[in-house]
Amino acid sequence: MTSVTAPLAPAGARGAGPVRPRRTPARRTAGRLVPLVPATALLALFMLGPVVWSFYGSFTNAALTGPNAANPEWVGLENYLQLLSDPNFPKAIWLTVLFVIASAVIGQNVAGLALAMLMRSAVRPVRAVVSTLVVTAWVLPEIVAAFAAYAFFHADGTMNSLLGSVGIAGPDWLFEHPMLAVILANVWRGTAFSMMVYSAAISEVPPEITEAATVDGASAVQRLVWVTLPTIRRSISTNLMLTTLQTLSVFTLIYVMTGGGPGTDSSTLPILAYQEAFKFAQVGYGTAIATVMLVIGAVFSVVYIRSLRPEVD
Repeated sequence: MTSVTAPLAPAGARGAGPVRPRRTPARRTAGRLVPLVPATALLALFMLGPVVWSFYGSFTNAALTGPNAANPEWVGLENYLQLLSDPNFPKAIWLTVLFVIASAVIGQNVAGLALAMLMRSAVRPVRAVVSTLVVTAWVLPEIVAAFAAYAFFHADGTMNSLLGSVGIAGPDWLFEHPMLAVILANVWRGTAFSMMVYSAAISEVPPEITEAATVDGASAVQRLVWVTLPTIRRSISTNLMLTTLQTLSVFTLIYVMTGGGPGTDSSTLPILAYQEAFKFAQVGYGTAIATVMLVIGAVFSVVYIRSLRPEVD
């Protein structure tokens, strides 16, 4: 009698049950993207949606009062052409660029980097006191920080009281030097963020590189320029982008301290857009100014993002 022997299954398949088909790379990628769909939808709804709607509104004559409030009409590029003939618009662009460069690009980044490096060499009690004082300005609600800065730079405020105690007659900062006052106030408020970013970045610098530079005779300034800054270049670019975009949209600080005045001497683009839209009721025109501000922010973002690209040998 002849016995029939069944073919043996592969060793890895015995007792393993049915073999499931392998997932293709496309299916694996789709599986990873599915959890991101709700977050993407929310971002599109609450962030991209208002941007698109405001961009559309900049091409209309929408207003807060009158017939255009109920039935705004499409006016095309009329609002943007009006911007070109508005003497306040180029001045607002210049003041905005000045405010961003002086208080964010230079002020907050230089002060934050300096504080981060000084804190590394300071004793623990000094680090605790300085970090507390600096971070307190950052964690304060913006409206509270704005009123504190207003009280500091007022003609009868803390700044002039300190100057008067040493025999110096201080000016009316908010009237004679409004942009200087708001720039210093914004540096005071935002330096803490840069300090924390740079403190974390500097702590990641390999100590053996710094020690080797010291052995080779490099001074503290040379170590900073040739070792520390190149090593934390990406952190610098990231911090520059974040502080620039945040400063570009600062409204409450300037509005509380100067209201954009005297006249238009401190009217940056956010202040000008608010005044045109809500003070003069020209919502479409104010939205066009806000759209220009959005474009300026996009230009800054592109520059910083390009600097974050990995270097190609």
